[in-house]
Amino acid sequence: MKTILLGIESSCDETSASVCIDGKVINNIIATQSVHKDYGGVVPELASRAHQKNIVTVIHSTLNDAQITFDDLSAIAVTQGPGLLGALIVGYSYAQSLSYALNIPLINVHHMKAHILANFIDDPKPNFPFLCLTVSGGHTQIIKVIGPLEMIELGNTIDDAVGEAFDKGAKLLGFPYPGGPFIDKYAKKGDSNRFQFAESNVSGLNFSFSGIKTSLLYFLKDQQKHSPNFIQENIHDICASYQQHLISMLMKKLVLASNETGIKEIALAGGVAANSELRLQLSKLSEQYNWSTYIPDFQYCTDNAAMIALTGHLYFPYNKFANLTDAPHPRFKF
Repeated sequence: MKTILLGIESSCDETSASVCIDGKVINNIIATQSVHKDYGGVVPELASRAHQKNIVTVIHSTLNDAQITFDDLSAIAVTQGPGLLGALIVGYSYAQSLSYALNIPLINVHHMKAHILANFIDDPKPNFPFLCLTVSGGHTQIIKVIGPLEMIELGNTIDDAVGEAFDKGAKLLGFPYPGGPFIDKYAKKGDSNRFQFAESNVSGLNFSFSGIKTSLLYFLKDQQKHSPNFIQENIHDICASYQQHLISMLMKKLVLASNETGIKEIALAGGVAANSELRLQLSKLSEQYNWSTYIPDFQYCTDNAAMIALTGHLYFPYNKFANLTDAPHPRFKF
């Protein structure tokens, strides 16, 4: 008998659903909310309203695309947190109600753990234990992954996430939200060694990105005093230099973590894992240190339900099921 799971993701500004059959992701349908571009960031109230508008259509489209019905489902996996409370409530309430109505299990999924387990959607898959660098707009962590249910946080950011550093830097440069991809794009034509920015020196495997954002801010203010068009005239080199510093900070800690643990199975996860320079630098390090590296396909790096459905599949044999009294956790601890 086939195990068919429906995954539902609504932690931020993506309404997404996915069907996973016996561990194979069948589809990954996403409704993106473009309204936030006008505000330079995600507006929580607008996000939750858009989820309410989209969720029924997205889920029905997902089931139709997979050629199944609600009655075919074995279980439902849903993001419990972390994320925006209003956004989480929409997806979680729908999943909880559907689970009760169909009398099938509901599986709670931690959003960041699902990002890590997205590395198991396609081949090749990492071997346990492995290290995963999770990089997104809200998180920057180094995780030791012992198994699907056992993960240990080795390092975290003490202030801002690297994805926020990309987006805030992009805002200073005049790019629209989300700005991280624009920095990646413009950096391709720039000299990454031209400008220097202050890198925070945090002990151990933790990160700090508040200092480099401040460094960029004062650098741009100082340069524009002498040349009002400095940003426009040097945009490629600024992007390349700023990006190189951010990625360098990530890679230094990842090398340290590998050396300390002796683990050479290395994975990436999270929205910033889509950055082309980060992928390139990881590839170079894998050759230098003889690592086996794994990076999810681009569509599974940003928020998506495929990773939620796949995580549900991995949890299903352990009877890791939710209760009707469970609720979303916007600050869900790792």
